[in-house]
Amino acid sequence: MSPGQSAWARATLALTLLANDPTRLRGMVIRARSGPVRDVFVEAIVKHLGPVRKLHPAMSRDALLGGLDFAQTLATGQLTRSSGLLDGGGTVLLSMAERCPPDMAALIAARMDADPALTLVLLDEGAEADETAPPALKERVAFHVSLDGIGRLEARPMPAQRRNPSVEATASSSRKTDPAITDLTKLAARLGIDTLRPPQFALATARQHGALNGRATPKEDDIRVATELVLAPRATQLPMPEEPEPSAPEEQSDPNPNTQSETLPDDMLIDAVKAVLPEGMLDTMAAGAAPRAKGSGAGQKKRGNRRGRPIPSRPGRLDGTSRLDLVATLRAAAPWQTLRGKSETGPIRVYPSDIHLKRFEEKSDRLIIFAVDASGSAALTRLGEAKGAVELLLARAYASRDHVALIAFRGEDAQLLLPPTRSLVQTKRRLAALPGGGGTPLAHGLKAATELAERAQAQGLSPMLAVLTDGRANIALDGGANRERARDDARTMARWIAALGMPSFVLDLGTRPQPDLAKLAAEMRGTYLPLPRATAERMSDTLGTAMDHGLGA
Repeated sequence: MSPGQSAWARATLALTLLANDPTRLRGMVIRARSGPVRDVFVEAIVKHLGPVRKLHPAMSRDALLGGLDFAQTLATGQLTRSSGLLDGGGTVLLSMAERCPPDMAALIAARMDADPALTLVLLDEGAEADETAPPALKERVAFHVSLDGIGRLEARPMPAQRRNPSVEATASSSRKTDPAITDLTKLAARLGIDTLRPPQFALATARQHGALNGRATPKEDDIRVATELVLAPRATQLPMPEEPEPSAPEEQSDPNPNTQSETLPDDMLIDAVKAVLPEGMLDTMAAGAAPRAKGSGAGQKKRGNRRGRPIPSRPGRLDGTSRLDLVATLRAAAPWQTLRGKSETGPIRVYPSDIHLKRFEEKSDRLIIFAVDASGSAALTRLGEAKGAVELLLARAYASRDHVALIAFRGEDAQLLLPPTRSLVQTKRRLAALPGGGGTPLAHGLKAATELAERAQAQGLSPMLAVLTDGRANIALDGGANRERARDDARTMARWIAALGMPSFVLDLGTRPQPDLAKLAAEMRGTYLPLPRATAERMSDTLGTAMDHGLGA
């Protein structure tokens, strides 16, 4: 089984367990970018947990907890209150949970504490380690699921399942003196988990998993599953080996074998934790430093290109999911006041048909892919200026919170020097170490960039390609040194880019404009920017201006 299939199996198992015991397990955090894999999982959530009410971080207190029903109060002349989206139990889904403000997180956490029937699903779309859902909400749900690294074909749809009363009865009948209680609590403490909810969630998970498999009490496999699904994602340290306890007088062994613990040995539980730790977490823990979030904590408000921009309002109904556009509403009601019998001292009569709702358009994160020509011809002429231009563009991208990826093509192939990141320091370091020399495999560079763009689109990013080259392609896709075939292969890759619909730019860094590069840009349906003898500052300004004005598409 591939890593992606294993991750998908864990995620679907967590959802099945949650569907069978939402009262004790309370919900889950889904760490994933918007894309087809997450869409399949959200569809499975609706099938398993029933109707889902959707929340977003910009919702007001009245929308969450209820308040004045503006439309009905104005229409009837009597004070009318509306119910909130957190009322009545059931399942609520908070999208963009990493942007949830602290006051909203506090309201949701308080309602969860007061209403055991409320199940919470958090969609965490954070791109960096410090962009995460509020800890107060993550602590109150059992499962933390990551869908990163799961391919489209690995995300198989889940059939709808209904709650099985016999499973719930079996799980709830587990003994309060279950040995798993002590073992899971000790393991949580050794993993650096300093609250009591995770061990409780782990115990409920072990019991549910055992009940699904016809066992009245948790066995070895059930405890291992609970450790992987609940405790491992919360681990902040690697446990040290326990010191042996002082020897005690030997006691007579218990003749009843049924009283022996059914738990796994400690080393096997630790191996289960290590197997599901996120990439890079193990090294951090081994160094003795637990990962810490930066800034002022989850829910910190930021200005960036991911905020929605206002668009014209439209008529609608206030249902707690939209915001009232008061000015547009009054403007729609004003021409009808005479016909509605408005008195001199009475209020403005607003009918439900006058209500206008605010609308916002939100754009996905942008990924700028730099494909830099590091061949011998470029190294002799413009590679130094190209590096300077890319470095200036990196600073611009960092300021606007864009993602950046760096591909270099030289010799006989292309190399992804830096996957999509926002780390300005790391990108500069990779760029400074970029060597020059060899042939110009332009087709390889375009192919690598397009494959990266397809993966980025599947993860919900909006890729944009900037190719910096002198245009003298001489290495074909098969590795042969043939200028004619290299030119044809580059144009084939350009048509692939055009079919993808990705904005693209071709910066001609040759000493004079190259007609082949102009044709290549046309094949890509992108923008051709000839910059002979241009400085790094001019290259940066030209490409940055073209990107900001939406060219290249």
